[in-house]
Amino acid sequence: MPNATSFSPVDATPAASIEPPALSVDGLVKRFGAVTAVSGLTFTIPAGATVGLLGGNGAGKTTTISMLLGLLLPTEGRIEAMGVDMLADRYRALPRMNFSSPYVELPHRLSVRQNLRVYADLYGLDLVGDRIAALAAELDLTDFLDRPSGKLSAGQKTRVALAKALLNDPDLLLLDEPTASLDPDTADWVRTYLERYRGRTGATMLLASHNMGEVERLCDRVLMMKRGRIVDDGGPSDLIDKYGRKTLEEVFLHIARTPHGDPHPDDPKAAA
Repeated sequence: MPNATSFSPVDATPAASIEPPALSVDGLVKRFGAVTAVSGLTFTIPAGATVGLLGGNGAGKTTTISMLLGLLLPTEGRIEAMGVDMLADRYRALPRMNFSSPYVELPHRLSVRQNLRVYADLYGLDLVGDRIAALAAELDLTDFLDRPSGKLSAGQKTRVALAKALLNDPDLLLLDEPTASLDPDTADWVRTYLERYRGRTGATMLLASHNMGEVERLCDRVLMMKRGRIVDDGGPSDLIDKYGRKTLEEVFLHIARTPHGDPHPDDPKAAA
């Protein structure tokens, strides 16, 4: 009979060493008056994964990301980021998170350098000048660091938004159209950079994008949203096989054009 100090192999790993999911969402709902923008989202993203959040305009993606960041309070539901309850104690998690969107404008009168310094100071970073210079070199921003942000092209703004999002080397990175307005060569470079960043840091990424090729390349898994709900969830190749399509774009179009819900691919009425 084992003595009191013996333990099974399952017990050999202390519970504290088990990494919590990067994101855990349970029953998330957001209503604006009579309009339900997000309806009962439940999903978990393990640490180190890259997950696509896909859906047409009005599907609820931006509202969902805003709630994940704590910018909007859910009507119902629970969000945990890296084991932290975001509704009760989000300031414990936010230093390890960041967000990029080319559609969120930085103050136009401040230079790129000044804007990046403001965000670096908010995160309490050390050696801010060195960090900005390093990111500027990596993202090809050096030539316009001292240009007012309002004078940038759309592609330059996209790269600055990404630099802002990477200032604190986040463990959890939320990306909304990270390559919007970039030419194909620069967009490919950014995707490669994100792949390398994930490989180097083990970061988790949630990617909202309308570029299906980008999602197929970067994402391990895809959450398909429609009318505020997740209507399907799986790896890009698994979804392509499930729906009998050739590309993820064809899957997206099928789901977007199905009027009510998401009929099974074998249903004759589901044929596109």
